[in-house]
Amino acid sequence: MAGAELALSQPLSEHTQGTSGQQISASFVILMALMTSLVALSIDGMLPALAQIAQDLNVPEPNHRQYVLSTLFLGMVVGQLIYGPISDTVGRKRPVVFGCALFIFGCLLSALADSFAMMLFGRFVQGLGAAGPRIVIIAIIRDQYQGAAMARVMSLIMTVFIIVPALAPSLGQAMLWFGSWRLIFFVFSVLALTGLVWFWLRQAETLPVERRAPLKLSRLLAATKEVFTHPVALGYTLTAGLVFAAFIGFLNSAQQILQEQYLLGDQFPLYFAALALALGASTLTNSKLVKHFALPRLCRWSLTLALTWSAAFSMVALVCNGHPPLWSLMLFLMLLFYVIGILFGNMNALAMEPMGHIAGLASAVIASITTLMSMSLGGLIGSLYNGTVLPLVIGYAVLSLLALTTLLVTERRR
Repeated sequence: MAGAELALSQPLSEHTQGTSGQQISASFVILMALMTSLVALSIDGMLPALAQIAQDLNVPEPNHRQYVLSTLFLGMVVGQLIYGPISDTVGRKRPVVFGCALFIFGCLLSALADSFAMMLFGRFVQGLGAAGPRIVIIAIIRDQYQGAAMARVMSLIMTVFIIVPALAPSLGQAMLWFGSWRLIFFVFSVLALTGLVWFWLRQAETLPVERRAPLKLSRLLAATKEVFTHPVALGYTLTAGLVFAAFIGFLNSAQQILQEQYLLGDQFPLYFAALALALGASTLTNSKLVKHFALPRLCRWSLTLALTWSAAFSMVALVCNGHPPLWSLMLFLMLLFYVIGILFGNMNALAMEPMGHIAGLASAVIASITTLMSMSLGGLIGSLYNGTVLPLVIGYAVLSLLALTTLLVTERRR
């Protein structure tokens, strides 16, 4: 639990004029959302099955089931650094297709796993493959749009994309009713294959031959150094990493908190869907807000609200000994996810804005930093789960404070 943006007030049934003059169709938005949703699908769809996987593969420590999620993120960290520079050299389409094929192979490995180690290796391969569409799709959009326009299109894609995490746990739960957790991975494979074929047939290449750069180590090092030394790009990237880490902390422990601590059982996907829809609603709001307010101001307001809300609910959780009423926890998470949804697309657009001349590599480096930070810090929050929500809500407050501080320092450097 990431421009050009299409104004939501405009009709999408036919075509809408983008700020660059290119026509954007509904099928384009849906295709881009489908390709980027492989990550959300492979994360959220597994949540209802984590307990069964841990039992079937003899996982000794309850919190170790979270590795099923974190190893996928680790694969993404590695993959994103590879696909970005390659897409700047050979074009955008082939890396996306290769990544989808690798994702399918990883799904089959996990589906046939007879040990927890093999399961985790398959998940790593899935992350390695999913990084292809995850990173190159952003470069495809950046090839055509920039600034507030890019932010608006990303918001619309996120709106379509949010349907996947809302429905993915229900899909996973349904597969558990009809079969075992292995069936989930086979379904993932079929969906990924569908997206692969659609993308190959319908998506045009956005990086012409004359704009491609040779794959040289000196160029890669120089471009990577530029991303790391650009104060604005790096500042917004670090802020995004801190924000996303809070979300990953919830994903890691969501199944244990909702399904076990609060005894929701098979109702878990319904509650998770409500939280995902809060994210979706925020992206709809954001697509309108970015037309009237500067992106840094929106991010500053959102982080201030997240910090205030997290600090206040931390006090509530402490008074309740780490087990506040379910309705209050859901209210807290829904508002927090609403705020996080506003930050997702905007932070990425701000980080990418000065990097248009090296879009492929920049999106790779930015996404890798963000993913590595979120995997590490979010994994730490998940590992601290002790049967209460205290590690989660206090972690939200701390990360919100760090993110707001980083954002304020970055704004001074603009």
